[in-house]
Amino acid sequence: MSSYLESTARQRVQALFDAGSFQEWLPPAARLSSPHLAQLGVPSSFDDGVVIGQARLDGAAVFVAAQEGEFMGGGVGEVHGAKLVGLLQRALRDKPAAVVLLAESGGVRLHEANAGLIAVSEVMRALLDVRNAGIPVVVLIGGKNGCFGGMGIVARCANHIVMSDVGRLAMSGPEVIEASHGVDEFDSRDRALVWRTSGGKHRWLTGDCDDLVDDRIEAFRTAAIAGMRQPARGPVALAGLEAEHALLQQRLALITPEEWAQQEADEATTLWRRLGVARAADIGALEVAQAKQLRPQGGQA
Repeated sequence: MSSYLESTARQRVQALFDAGSFQEWLPPAARLSSPHLAQLGVPSSFDDGVVIGQARLDGAAVFVAAQEGEFMGGGVGEVHGAKLVGLLQRALRDKPAAVVLLAESGGVRLHEANAGLIAVSEVMRALLDVRNAGIPVVVLIGGKNGCFGGMGIVARCANHIVMSDVGRLAMSGPEVIEASHGVDEFDSRDRALVWRTSGGKHRWLTGDCDDLVDDRIEAFRTAAIAGMRQPARGPVALAGLEAEHALLQQRLALITPEEWAQQEADEATTLWRRLGVARAADIGALEVAQAKQLRPQGGQA
């Protein structure tokens, strides 16, 4: 199966890494499922919706985590988060060539909200520890559920992000925004609006991801290898955070307060045009190879 979007977590892992190299830790046979879901009478999964283990990527030893979007939208609960934290902590001990996270998640499970929120915070701390130790963390995003909520923050803490044009990355999902602020603020049924706001092409054009690939596992594999071999960016420091904040401020300044208030312009296409992207209104219909010619010079996460 070549489509990344249509594959399950285990199918992605088996096809993405060197043939026969993946060894799973805490597989379904270990029956490590969420106690909270059982107490609520909600069906659980014996791997709690995340596959972890070690594999080889182009011959290099890597640690792997793949979230299963078909189980509760890849939502993070206590056990799910603990498996991710354990993987990252083991990376600190064993020093693999990289940690590769196949992210597909709507965020924290509402069923175990407090436990899930704590778990996500622990994942972020562990990921930054791994990155600060000089071990690159590569995140792949191309599943049906996108990468939202706490996992959206986790992804942006990584060294390298790879997305397909059908992937999505954001803090709040479309349905959450609509429920909080109404359909006039954000219509979650408007697929073009959703992908203009959080889709892979938009994230790549604005520098929020490093590589844009088409929806093939082979393309994700090639980009993951390249991301693993990128020079390390070093520990997260105050100067780097301040630079990111400055870039965000510059981006906000590209659309005037009057335009924001009056909602006169489509915010995404206006932003692309003012970043210097040619034919911004046609981005949604372009193939990835064409889109690569339109990215502004110097844009990178």
